[in-house]
Amino acid sequence: MAEQEGDGYADSVVSEDGTRIAYLTTGLGPGVIVVPGVLSVARGYTRFAEALATAFTVHTIERRGHGGSGPQRPDHSIEDDCADLRALQDETGAAFVVGHGYGALVALEAARSNPVVRKVAVYEPALSVNGSMPTAWMGPYEKYLAQGKPLDAFVEFVRAIGPEGMRKVPRWMFRRMLPRFMQASDTDTVIGQLPQNLTEHRQYVRLDGTYRNYAEITAEVLLLDGDRDRREWTASEQGLLASVIPHCERATVPGLDHFGIDKGDPERVAEVVGEFLSRS
Repeated sequence: MAEQEGDGYADSVVSEDGTRIAYLTTGLGPGVIVVPGVLSVARGYTRFAEALATAFTVHTIERRGHGGSGPQRPDHSIEDDCADLRALQDETGAAFVVGHGYGALVALEAARSNPVVRKVAVYEPALSVNGSMPTAWMGPYEKYLAQGKPLDAFVEFVRAIGPEGMRKVPRWMFRRMLPRFMQASDTDTVIGQLPQNLTEHRQYVRLDGTYRNYAEITAEVLLLDGDRDRREWTASEQGLLASVIPHCERATVPGLDHFGIDKGDPERVAEVVGEFLSRS
């Protein structure tokens, strides 16, 4: 479906509930759908998509509530994200899926009941197992958003979810340092998605302890991670996933952190993913 001129998206599909889902396409070859993580938009994966596009047609989905796609529903769930992914698969015929963070969880959930998916590559999918996903930040975060204090909300989130060293930095100092570490465009993107971030992290909590469901996946799965700033609970959950997914392999990309696929070294990650997807 062609889009209105000037919106920045060449194509979109309509999901089963009527929500418009935009996507970006580049390359030529077998179809791959890239599913971004929280606080991210499709254009943030441009380098990764272009590197993968040397051998594949890459469709980067703009998840609902983000960028040019329609809004999340008040009762948004990961099932909505899976339906959006299925709509894009029906449109493009793509049989390969790559996900990052929350987008990786969407990819795994979708693969459980979607025989169209032949291969899935997921970069640091976050899980909650026995309450491992931090939740204490959610109350203050929501309060700050209601008060119109988005930067304070973001600080609360990053200190809770980020590497342990971040929790040692006082909140006031962290808030003052943020502009030095984030470009203005990145800050605007993040601020615009803070409500969705909370909604999506609540899906982690809702799915706590359900990782055994991924034994239902028939597709081949590549579990990817980086070895920089690795959190113990994340590494442990990668192991749990590998233990239950029937056709699974693991790969660690040295020197990269959680954002290796979009901000760190997307080309290197694309090389590993491309080799996996190319195998017959």
